[in-house]
This record gives sequence, C-alpha cells and structure tokens, in this order.
Amino acid sequence: MNPTADLDCRYRPTWHYAAERNWLNDPNGLVYSNGVYHLFYQHNPHGDVWGNMSWGHATSADLLTWDEQPVAIPCDEQEAIYSGSAVVDTHNTSGFGVGGVPPLVAIYTSAYAPDSLLAGRQAQSLAYSTDDGATWIKYAGNPVLDRASSDFRDPKVFWYDGDAGSYWVMAAVEALTHEVVLYKSADLKTWEYLSTFGPANATDGVWECPDLFELPVDGDAGNTRWVLVVNLSPGGVAGGSGGQYFIGTFDGVTFHSETTVTEGEQTGGSRMADYGWLDWGRDYYAAVSFSNAPDGRRLMIAWMNNWQYAASTPSEGWRSAMSLVREVRLESRGGRPVLIQEAVDPFAASGTGLFTLGRQELESGITWLPAEASGDVLRIEAEFEPAGSGKTGLVLRAGSGDAAGLERTVLAYDSATGELSLDRTASGDVGFHEDFPSVERVAVPLIDGRLRLRVFLDRCSVEVFAQDGLATITDQVFPSDSSTAVGLLAEGDGGTVVGLTVTG
Repeated sequence: MNPTADLDCRYRPTWHYAAERNWLNDPNGLVYSNGVYHLFYQHNPHGDVWGNMSWGHATSADLLTWDEQPVAIPCDEQEAIYSGSAVVDTHNTSGFGVGGVPPLVAIYTSAYAPDSLLAGRQAQSLAYSTDDGATWIKYAGNPVLDRASSDFRDPKVFWYDGDAGSYWVMAAVEALTHEVVLYKSADLKTWEYLSTFGPANATDGVWECPDLFELPVDGDAGNTRWVLVVNLSPGGVAGGSGGQYFIGTFDGVTFHSETTVTEGEQTGGSRMADYGWLDWGRDYYAAVSFSNAPDGRRLMIAWMNNWQYAASTPSEGWRSAMSLVREVRLESRGGRPVLIQEAVDPFAASGTGLFTLGRQELESGITWLPAEASGDVLRIEAEFEPAGSGKTGLVLRAGSGDAAGLERTVLAYDSATGELSLDRTASGDVGFHEDFPSVERVAVPLIDGRLRLRVFLDRCSVEVFAQDGLATITDQVFPSDSSTAVGLLAEGDGGTVVGLTVTG
C-alpha cells in the first residue's frame, strides 16, 4: 500500500524537505553528530494545519536527501514543544552522558497549557538523547530558565570559548518587546543573565528564532565578526514573515551591532531597504544554523513559507517545506562585511546538463528556450549584460505555447532602478489567499556591467541567488504540471546573455 496515496502530491518537492504528511514549520534543533545531520522542526503529528506543536525529525548524510524519523519530542497535556536548538555536549557538562558517550541535548521552549502549573508561560527546558538522537528524555528539572513571561522563546545555544571564559551561551527572545536576551551556563541547567540586545532595525512584528555565531571575514581567521540573526513576523521586507541580521562583535557578554541603522544613516527615504535581510522574498523564515557542522561551516536552513498564508497553501494532507540548506560567509563589499549565501547544490554531483547557450544579443520580447531546457526541477545559471534601459532576465515555469495572461514567473533586472524582481502574480494558483500574489524586489549592483544568476526550481518553489549569493529571493509558486517552459526576457533596449546553462 502506498503510504502517500491519500495525499495531494502535486507540489511535493524533489530537493526540499517536506514531512510525508501533516504540518511543518520552523526548523529547530539543527545539529551534526557522528556523520549525520539532524533536522528537527515544528510539527503537528495529527493534522495539516498548525497545532499540537512537537519536534518532528529528519536525518541526512549530505544535506540533500532526508529520511523522516519518528516524532522526537511530542507535546503532551502540559506543554507544547516550541522552537529551540540542540548541541553535542562533548564534555558531558550536563551529566546526561552515559558510558563516556557525549549526549545530545535539546534546549526548547515549553509553551505551558492552560491547565498546567505554569499556565500561559513560555520557559526554556531540556531533553537529552544518549542514542544519537533516536530517542529523547525530558529533563526532570524542567524548566531550566523561566522569566515568568508569556513570550520568551526560541533558545539558540552554543559553546563560547573566548577572553571572557568558556561556557554555554543562550540567545532567546522576548518576542513582543523586540529583545534578544543572552544567558550563560556551565551545565545547561543553571543559567545566568548576561545582556539584552534590541529593539533595533525592523520591529513591526514579533521577534523570533534568533541565532548568534562568529565568522571570518574573507576567510581570514584573524579578522572575524559575529552575526546575530533575528526573524520577525510580520514586518519582513517583502511583507509578512522575514529574517534580518546584524553584524558586530560579541565579547562573551554583550553583542554590539555595527549595522544598526539610525535615522541619519538611512538612504533614499527607505529604512527597510537599508537593513540586513537574509532573503528578499516572501518565503524564507525562521532561518537558523546547524550546531557542530564539520570543517567550521556555517549552514542555515529556513521554513519556506509565510505566516500570512501558510495555512492556505494548496496541498492536502501535508503542508510546507524547508529551503535548501545554505552555507553563509562574510565577504567584504564596499569596505564592509556582508553576508554571502551559497546553496548546497543538489545538481552538483548528479545533475544532467540539458542545455547550454553562448553569448547572444537579446531582442525585445521573450526568446523561448527549446523543449530540452524545460522542467519543473532545474538549476539555471545565467549571466547577463543588461542594456542601459529596459529589463533583462528569465521567464520561469511558463505555460506551454505561452501567450499573454498564461502562467509564468518572471525574474527580471530593471536597468532604470537597478533592482532585480521576482513576479509571481501569474505563477499558477495564486487565488488561495489575497496576500499571495506578489512582486519581490532587491537592489542588486552590477559587477563589471554584468548580472550573474543561479536559480533553483523545484515543484513548488523558486530560489534565486544573485551575484554569487550577495542577494537572494525565495518564493513559493504553484503552477500547473504543464507549466515548465523557460525563456529569456528582454524589454526596451534588450541586452545580452553572456552564457546560460540548464541542468536537470
């Protein structure tokens, strides 16, 4: 018997993790241990809408192919299991380890039920595993950190080793007051307050799912900065859910931002455009990174959805997927460090080259690529020399024999504004929620007069990496099965495609 026979699988992705059935949202508890990446996530084991929050679980050896595991930490009548993190307790500071084997320790938010002793509170709790994540035991002394708050959540914990000492650090949020609160601990059980960061930059919605990590600038281990990620909803740059980041320093006690925008520093009358955004699309939220990743890599993944319409997306029996995993780095641009993102590429090892195009002048209109360049799961790499005016770009997931008004998703660079846009207003099924049809935009500087794009198409998504990951746009799309055509777009003065490859 096919276990998914009763599910609507029209849009089930090939390379983006989605639970076999039921609801999925924020990734949490991301950890690497003994050759395995563990992806835990907010999950409703009993339905395809939000509720009964528990930690779902999937594992992977390569960050591309995921095996779903049994629910790791289920909710009960006393608490829902909200977001958090997981660590390898290498030195058994918690005392949970057995036989010299370091335990995995999950630090999660207990959202206490109305009939529990801590009704209405959100506090931080522990669970631990002594069999490398297969089974979990809740700590009898929970909660380990309680501020008597109803909106204190999403602990991200890491081991700090610096001038201030060596200890665990927790970054969590007071969601409604737009604050990241930092604590330290020697054993993961007893926590001491360190400092508070915020409010800063985008504060229109609640702050959630923080992350704090150190990265070298331009690969120089002697020159590092700390990155503080703060997701918020609503209030994202594209509307609804989004993720922002700050770059600065952390001395083991206090995070000092170097990228907080003040009134006098904003440009062009727009504050939102001056903030650091993880992604400029509608569907990249709750992004957090893996603990203990090998080779010092900083690997992030996000929920590929938006709270504005997440419960309405057109699938039945399962709902939502994760983004591709991204490696993030700091590189200097214009004399300052910025976050660069590169997807873990599902086509790198097993992809098949479908079509290659050399340098070609573009005439105004759409130049359709041949049928062998079509598909619903593709990687498209393109380099353009946009003209002095007009638009240049790609038409994606277009209907066969496309005519005006038929399905298409348009990725276009506007030479007049210097913006790259992703237009999904005619991308397929857009009528399930009034907030879904949208056009996302991000300012992208040309490099030597050229625009480089790497686009990953999956059955329900478009992920765009511009200028080698300087800017990204992630959007869901829900086209017809037959809408697989790809075209080159030129409006106005046209432009030049320097080269293009399509891999499937």
